[in-house]
Amino acid sequence: MLNDAAQAIIQIFSPPLRAVLWKSIALAIALVVVVGIGLERLIVHLIAAGSASVETTLGPQAHAPASVIAWLLSIAAGFGIVAGIVLLMPAVTAIVGSFFADRIADEVEREHYPADMPGKALPLWLALWEGTKTALLAIVIYLCAAPLLLFAGFGAVIFFLATAYILGREYFELAAMRFRPPADAKALRKRNALTVYLGGLLIAAVVSIPIVNLATPLFAMALMVHVHKRLGAVKSIARPN
Repeated sequence: MLNDAAQAIIQIFSPPLRAVLWKSIALAIALVVVVGIGLERLIVHLIAAGSASVETTLGPQAHAPASVIAWLLSIAAGFGIVAGIVLLMPAVTAIVGSFFADRIADEVEREHYPADMPGKALPLWLALWEGTKTALLAIVIYLCAAPLLLFAGFGAVIFFLATAYILGREYFELAAMRFRPPADAKALRKRNALTVYLGGLLIAAVVSIPIVNLATPLFAMALMVHVHKRLGAVKSIARPN
């Protein structure tokens, strides 16, 4: 597994994948900016509505205290948005990975498995559907784990372990579905759940590092192509049209 991870890291910076890396980073940043702006606008609206409600209830004399409280809440919300975006990176990378999974897998297979039958590209809608499901699941887990962050970081541990599961599952299945039907890919993943989860732990480690996590889709897909090759025995298996 560690050798697979080392090969994935090295190939991320190879010339064929360098352009994919920059496109992946650009798309991830764009999604983060959109999410951040959306959250900021929502929070500002809620704070403004709350401040107006307080003034209406308590009268004009409450204007100054309400303004101060609203200002403090805005600052706190800004920090909260930054923290929230960091924790939402698994969801962001799940969407980004859907766009570039096949390009990454093609390069890994060509470089490391030239004698094997190449995989067939997934329909974009299917890759996006898998990425969207993973992103939504990541958000649900984040919302459940966030309150537990108050308990000595217990929520962070839960979030890390859950991220390993959902990202390991997504990227392994994306790699496997290039060679077999979705049902068979899921069955293969379940038969090798521990190995896939160990790979997911490596992916979760990468996605938890700021800045470095922008390269998560490339690392995760490259890693799981290697893992699938070891587990799937796909030299003579082609995914049907």
